[in-house]
Amino acid sequence: MEASAKHLPRRVAHVAIRGYQLTLSGLVGRQCRHLPSCSDYTDEAIQRHGFWAGGWIGFARICRCGPFGTSGLDLVPETLPERSGWYKPWAYGRWRGVNAPAVTCEAVEPDGD
Repeated sequence: MEASAKHLPRRVAHVAIRGYQLTLSGLVGRQCRHLPSCSDYTDEAIQRHGFWAGGWIGFARICRCGPFGTSGLDLVPETLPERSGWYKPWAYGRWRGVNAPAVTCEAVEPDGD
C-alpha cells in the first residue's frame, strides 16, 4: 500500500472535522466542557493513532462530554492502552475520567523579612 493511500482516511477525517469546526460548530456555539475541544481532541487522536484507534478514542471522548460527563483538561494519550486491539475497539477509548497531567503543589515558605 502506498504511503499516501495509507494516510487517506486520516486526511479525510481531518477535512471533515475542520469543516465541522468552520461551519456547524460556529452555529451551535462552543459547548465543549473540555480543553482541548472534542473536535480538536478527535482530530489529534486520529492523526496520532490512526483512523481506527483514534476514531474510537475520539468517540469515547464525545460520549464523556455531556451535562453529567467529565470536564476540564483532557489530553490525547501518548500511547494506546495495553489491553486494546483492533478486534476490541471499545478498549481504545477512555470512557470515564480525564487524562490530565498530575498537578503537584509545593509548599512555599514565606520570607522572614
